[in-house]
Amino acid sequence: MTPEQQTQAQAAAFRQLVKHLDENKDVQNIDLMILADFCRNCLSKWYMAGAKEQGVEIDYDQAREAIYGMPFAEWKAKYQAPATPEQLEAFEKRQNPCG
Repeated sequence: MTPEQQTQAQAAAFRQLVKHLDENKDVQNIDLMILADFCRNCLSKWYMAGAKEQGVEIDYDQAREAIYGMPFAEWKAKYQAPATPEQLEAFEKRQNPCG
């Protein structure tokens, strides 16, 4: 695989990940953080950093819109549910595994 092909394959995988997250809006960011230690916001930050490496300046809101497919405030109002006590407890344990 050439470097160009590798970059294209990685870009395709990224697009599929974003599509998969978009098709599974019921999966909350806190669930992703508990299970995988990253969420859509993390992905947005990585996207923003990747753009910067290419000499393109985008802000966090622009990066989140690229990942969420809409302005974050709109996505949050439509799809983000309040965290349950169980989610908050699991998240706290994830952040402090010793308890």
